[in-house]
Amino acid sequence: MAFLTCTMYSHALYSNITFNICLPTPTSGDKVDYDTLKADYGYEGGLPVAYLLHGMFGDANSWTRFSNVDRYAQDRRIAVVTCSAGNNFYQELPQGLAYETFFTKELPAYICALFPVSPRREDTFIGGFSMGGYGAWHLALTAPEKYSKAASMSGALDIVTLYKNAKTNLAPSPFHWHAMFANPEALEGSKSDLFAQYARCLEKGCVPALYQTCGTEDFLYQMNIAARDRLRAMGCDLTYTEGAGGHDWNFWDREIQKMLDWFLMDRKKAQSSVIMG
Repeated sequence: MAFLTCTMYSHALYSNITFNICLPTPTSGDKVDYDTLKADYGYEGGLPVAYLLHGMFGDANSWTRFSNVDRYAQDRRIAVVTCSAGNNFYQELPQGLAYETFFTKELPAYICALFPVSPRREDTFIGGFSMGGYGAWHLALTAPEKYSKAASMSGALDIVTLYKNAKTNLAPSPFHWHAMFANPEALEGSKSDLFAQYARCLEKGCVPALYQTCGTEDFLYQMNIAARDRLRAMGCDLTYTEGAGGHDWNFWDREIQKMLDWFLMDRKKAQSSVIMG
């Protein structure tokens, strides 16, 4: 596995931004033909790529510090990209910082230009945990032509309910709601409301497949159950799993492998059909 930390200037965020990328490389167990390495190892056709988003208080290093995602990506021959977004729910902020634009346009364009990853929708995925679980669905539903699949692990999926709860909670919050949404009282039905976003994608006829998992001891479990039921009632193509665990890396590290396998499931089926046919 090649692990690179890179810095790029972002026009959407008006600053230099650091991101990490994990690229699968030949291992000691691979029989490498150096004359056909690009084709043999998938570089020639472009590697599938997963953009992985962090949660509250996290950053670009959360995934690689607390999980074995680089090893899982190596085993599956998929590129993984991580980048920091602060505690901003991956939004276009009213003061001008355009996180949504950065993650759906600027960062993917840069990654595809510099690294051997596929630009095709069917090879491009996005996932996240907690705040990043919301972010993965939000960005995929914002740019459904870009991502074929989006996965949420323990996602904070109901932004309307989160804000209502925050108003009645006297505890300090890392989220500055008016800085993120300008008018958080109008979140329901807005471009930041996942359920409204999904309905609009249905109308347009371009909808990414969604994956959802949550630990049964997670404080967001009931929110995830409610989101699952609501989306299924809308006819959502939703894969749902759950298991014992809380809102922590013990659960997420176990579930990452399932998420990556789900990302690659259709690609593997297509490759098997070619081999058999």
